[in-house]
Amino acid sequence: MYLDSLLDGVDYTCLQGDEHTLVTDLVYDSRKASKGSVFVCMVGAVTDGHNYIKDVIDKGAVAIVIEKDIELPRDIIVIRVDNARQALAFMSAAYFGHPASKLTTIGITGTKGKTTTSYMVKSILENTGIKTGLIGTIETIIGNKVIPANNTTPESYIIQETFAKMVDEGIECVVMEASSQGLMLNRMDGFIFDYGIFTNLGYDHIGEHEHKDFDDYLRCKSILFKQCKLGLINIDDKYAQDIMKGHTCKIETYGFSENAHIYAANTQLVHKPGYLGVSYQVRGLMNLDVDIDIPGKFNVLNSLCAIAICRHFNVNENVIIKALQDIKVRGRVELVPGTDNYSVMIDYAHNAMSLESLLTTIREYNPRRLVCVFGCGGNRSKDRRFLMGEISSKLADLTVVTSDNPRFEEPEDIVNDIIVGVKKGQGKYVKIIDRREAIKYCIDNAQEGDVIIIAGKGHEDYQEIKGVKHHMDDRELVLEALGHRK
Repeated sequence: MYLDSLLDGVDYTCLQGDEHTLVTDLVYDSRKASKGSVFVCMVGAVTDGHNYIKDVIDKGAVAIVIEKDIELPRDIIVIRVDNARQALAFMSAAYFGHPASKLTTIGITGTKGKTTTSYMVKSILENTGIKTGLIGTIETIIGNKVIPANNTTPESYIIQETFAKMVDEGIECVVMEASSQGLMLNRMDGFIFDYGIFTNLGYDHIGEHEHKDFDDYLRCKSILFKQCKLGLINIDDKYAQDIMKGHTCKIETYGFSENAHIYAANTQLVHKPGYLGVSYQVRGLMNLDVDIDIPGKFNVLNSLCAIAICRHFNVNENVIIKALQDIKVRGRVELVPGTDNYSVMIDYAHNAMSLESLLTTIREYNPRRLVCVFGCGGNRSKDRRFLMGEISSKLADLTVVTSDNPRFEEPEDIVNDIIVGVKKGQGKYVKIIDRREAIKYCIDNAQEGDVIIIAGKGHEDYQEIKGVKHHMDDRELVLEALGHRK
């Protein structure tokens, strides 16, 4: 492929050399450079690609894309851009033959609900015979191949490579989580989504290595609606109007409000031994009755959103109803079997908004006691710790404060920060730093009618300590504790 073909759509200046030159490969990781490749120098939070230019030239790279002024040998083609990440996105799309144009693309953004909604959409479409791929927080799914995820939204090169693999597998549609950082870092540039979804917005991902403030967080979420053809917006969210500012797409809305194009009516919580679910009626542009065995009114919105999108695929109503009845999402209000007179639930709630929504929802099922065990990740905003601690103490009868992914912080320091917030509420609390022991404590002391929520890690099967990921799966710890109790 010629370099100038890869640069189609990129605003660039050729500082030296001839851009109409054949290149063998497109790389942004210096370790993968080879003879004839073009190397894109991206500036990250930890590393700077410009520091590895000599290495890639030694490996035979013929062209370098830079965003900093730097002296290079005269026999190297030098392309200057203002934003190397954006350049990589457009170049990756061209490199893989613009695979997004051969797929129906659905992007989902929001503070919570992205993962559950994506699995619901995939389930409905698959049940109607539309082969659907998925890119998200838990995994990437390409046909029968499942790849564990490293980031909610991968680097643009990986996205385009994945799209190309999906096309090769005969996949017709892809649903993916569009994180605020993915949008901020231009990972989804280079193509236009057919559909963009907004679930909700709360205070999260604000910090040194994330967004500088809430306004930046909101702005990045709204980018999706300048990069899609049709936007589906949760009209009930207080930031809905802000998200839509400057949108370039058609807009449809969903929610509980009768002003929405599609809305939920007559919501009923369903509580039976070992079962927490919800039923409701879809009204507006569609009319059907829905039952889901995932608890909570927030899952009414998630499923309603999935229905609203799948309406555009002319999915039969009976297919929608059946697909939603069968849906299970790992680590999202996931009930662990093996308890008769109390319930144990695992959820990914790892920020204040998610935890408040989860605890408020489960409180509506009137458990005898609501027990919440959670920790917070290290090297992240301390505000999250204070807020989550306060919310748990106000909404749960008992909070068990423990460790999550301490990363490079001391677990006890994180736990003590959480307790600062816990003490602002009226709930009882216990401090057990070891997560295995914390979960065992909850099971050993469970009472009839309890709902025990183990929050924060959800689908994750590891605990990250000092840069090393150690195997740890909350559901395994629950089953281990249940076996010990029996």
